[in-house]
Amino acid sequence: MRGRAKPPPAPLPQRAGVDPVRVRLPADPEGAWTTVGDHLLARFAGAVGAERVTAMLAGGRFVGADGRAVAADEPYTAGRYLWFHRDFAPEEPVPFPVGVVHRDEHLVIADKPHFLSTTPRGRHVTETLVARLRDELGLPELQPAHRLDRLTAGLVLCVVRPGERGAYQTLFRDRLVHKEYEAVAPYDPGVALPRTVRSRIVKERGVIAAREEPGEENSESRVELLDRRGGLGRYRLVPATGRTHQLRVHMNALGLPLVNDPVYPVVEPDAAPGDFTRPLQLLARTLEFSDPVTGEPHRFESGLRLAAWPGGD
Repeated sequence: MRGRAKPPPAPLPQRAGVDPVRVRLPADPEGAWTTVGDHLLARFAGAVGAERVTAMLAGGRFVGADGRAVAADEPYTAGRYLWFHRDFAPEEPVPFPVGVVHRDEHLVIADKPHFLSTTPRGRHVTETLVARLRDELGLPELQPAHRLDRLTAGLVLCVVRPGERGAYQTLFRDRLVHKEYEAVAPYDPGVALPRTVRSRIVKERGVIAAREEPGEENSESRVELLDRRGGLGRYRLVPATGRTHQLRVHMNALGLPLVNDPVYPVVEPDAAPGDFTRPLQLLARTLEFSDPVTGEPHRFESGLRLAAWPGGD
């Protein structure tokens, strides 16, 4: 069976580092849609309202592969590609810069601040690491090879050339990247460290918190105490696997929940918009790997520090 032809390149530029939305007009064996406008109304009116779709058509917001605005009364053609820019909902600006610790023709190693999502998703679109870096660095095809939680700060490996992304993603899939995190959590002399924590972690779609359950282990983290000050400890966390919220789950299971964690041990209400006063005390401190494209060995360290541990080292 022959595969579907590759879509043509987008005729619209990115806006604020975000790609235009691409729409492929589906097959219509029943002849339900006489015109392009008929289909777009059926497809999007339920989400944004018929008036909004009509206004977008009238304003030339939908364009074809040639960059020409599509009229509502154009005949429907199955398989045709259209593009448009979505309307971005207002977002609270994350008032911290994105650092760049390394940049070459293949890679950008970003130092992501707390509260900034890695990729556009849900209510975080323009206020994301990828959108910001594309816009600020003039690299419209930049893509991350992995992700950090929005609340976690630190190093993210981004790929400049889309054709090379798979090679770098494979490093993470095959556990060929050595990652070290730093965290601040309560100090408990009764918790013997260092130790390796292994458990089965399950994360259900739509449920904020992951959980541990009996069964075959699918996660592993090394936990080391680096220093202590009063009731707090500074920890090095070295994950061997990459389950969602893994380090937070493992530290909580030890009775050492991370400072300012709004999910473990108890899911707290969302912070008020614009409240950046309680950053999760978790930092992706180190990335170390052999470059799959150039063969060069790399070791990168974050320039960020955790606020609950003034003075760093």
